[in-house]
Amino acid sequence: MAKQKIVIKVEMSCDKCRSKAMALVAATGGVDSVALAGDGKDQVVVVGDGVDSIKLTAALRKKVGHATLVTVGEVKKEEKKPEPAAAAVEYPWSYHPAYTYAPPAQHVVYQQYPASSPWWC
Repeated sequence: MAKQKIVIKVEMSCDKCRSKAMALVAATGGVDSVALAGDGKDQVVVVGDGVDSIKLTAALRKKVGHATLVTVGEVKKEEKKPEPAAAAVEYPWSYHPAYTYAPPAQHVVYQQYPASSPWWC
């Protein structure tokens, strides 16, 4: 079975509602990734394998707020563009990280209390 992309519009007025919806969807079996989309961050985009979109919409409607199933479709594989090679950094002066100097270590002595006195004295 191919991976599918499900978009569900959910009425979420606050960040708490959004995090609740994200947690509910992420806990669903077969879900690979969850993201928020839309201008008002009111769409939940779910990518997974074997996810029941109807049950997921009903669960969101029950736990978060009014939910509408927008789209269900297969995930299109994107062509990966090769990343440009990292540019070498040349320093205008002689610099070598192995020759940096650290301050000498400080010796810390903790005060010892007698065993008979409590620690809060």
